[in-house]
Amino acid sequence: MLSFMAKEKLVKSITSMDEDFAKWYTDVCIKAELVDYASVKGCMIIRPYGYAIWENIQRQMDDRFKATGHENVYMPLFIPESLLQKEKDHVEGFAPEVAWVTHGGEEKLEERMCVRPTSETLFCDHYKNIVHSYRDLPKLYNQWCNVVRWEKTTRPFLRSREFLWQEGHTLHATPEEAQAETIQMLNVYEEFAKNVLAMPVVKGVKTAKERFAGAEETYTIEALMHDGKALQSGTSHYFGDGFAKAFGIEYTDKENKLVNPFQTSWGTTTRLIGAIIMTHGDDSGLVLPPAVAPIQAVIVPIASHKEGVLEKANSIYKRLQAVCRVKLDDSDQTPGWKFAEYEMKGVPLRIELGPRDIENNVCVVVRRDNGEKTTVSLDELETKIQELLSAVHNGLYNKALERREAMTYDAHSLEEMKEIADNKPGFIRAMWCGCRECEDKLKEEVGVTSRCIPFEQEEIDGKCVYCGKPAKSMLYWGKAY
Repeated sequence: MLSFMAKEKLVKSITSMDEDFAKWYTDVCIKAELVDYASVKGCMIIRPYGYAIWENIQRQMDDRFKATGHENVYMPLFIPESLLQKEKDHVEGFAPEVAWVTHGGEEKLEERMCVRPTSETLFCDHYKNIVHSYRDLPKLYNQWCNVVRWEKTTRPFLRSREFLWQEGHTLHATPEEAQAETIQMLNVYEEFAKNVLAMPVVKGVKTAKERFAGAEETYTIEALMHDGKALQSGTSHYFGDGFAKAFGIEYTDKENKLVNPFQTSWGTTTRLIGAIIMTHGDDSGLVLPPAVAPIQAVIVPIASHKEGVLEKANSIYKRLQAVCRVKLDDSDQTPGWKFAEYEMKGVPLRIELGPRDIENNVCVVVRRDNGEKTTVSLDELETKIQELLSAVHNGLYNKALERREAMTYDAHSLEEMKEIADNKPGFIRAMWCGCRECEDKLKEEVGVTSRCIPFEQEEIDGKCVYCGKPAKSMLYWGKAY
């Protein structure tokens, strides 16, 4: 009874997904102790549990970057206005979101400084000074930092005025090398989403309208959330030599000619934590993929006041430290309270151990993703915990994939597209003629934006869903965060 009452009390503090998805999301962020509100409107305090998730994301992603030859650097927080102005399309794209520093102490600055919204201009200014010969290429750099974009509407992790991210910036001798880099890093993001975050994504190229400011091509991975909205989860951009020309980056090639290099950038952010919440969470709170969970398994002693229970639990805790991130909760809270607490925090596995279990040399392991209970011999615990963590990951991925497939619809006409958009949350696949006007009209009349032109093309119809002219591509459309 205590277990049930404790769980009921805690779970009732989270709004149901079906009742109000936005409120459910905020409740999970706050009550699972991921974030707190900051005194600066639109900014967030990332609490230790939320930051631990980011650290696990960062560590594993950084390993992948280094395995592909990239090095970490750090650029200044401030960008002189004159530097930002050097690439016209780039500055126009970011101008509405830029935060400016106008004073240093009490003195007005001779030139105002932009608080970085992104660092292309800084990298270009640096590359201009260090790249002189073909022998200096390629430059494969990545930066882990914070950026500021003065968003009007904010929500924890999904859209805040300051957020954390990584931004890769690379320089290459040929367009082919730069384009290969762009696709390689998109593939790294896709693999990471699948194998670390248990999150299926659609991979493709953005339309010209949705392209990053100053890029020749923008590639993206798009995920589908529980409520049927899309979330852009990572982008990779091919810049050609436009930035290099604007910033005067030149080098001497093998024929002793002075030429411009070709550039890329790519990035992911703390928005990935929002993606995890909205892909896997439920009405009890977080459901974390094991690879990024700060606690992968929690040991909850039952009847801990009885002789030998805490001693055995501590012995198991020490053993499991070799195979997973494990916590022993030996506090004086009731088991029921602990069950609800660690469900709320999304811990993948809960290990229950009581006097009768000890007598039988077993424990009970409960999966967070589906509630399934398994009785495990203590002699086989290390092996079984690793197997169950793998099973949780696969279960989360397959569940998310099945949901996405069930919430992906094909539209053959404008009327059908409107009906789907109004009544069936999810991705809409429809053909497009390539005309910007049709893309704008679909946003205006249907309320959807183009998410990407997928690499894996299928012909749903031969005609554009809006104008009826011959179609060039099949697109994923949807409402998005």
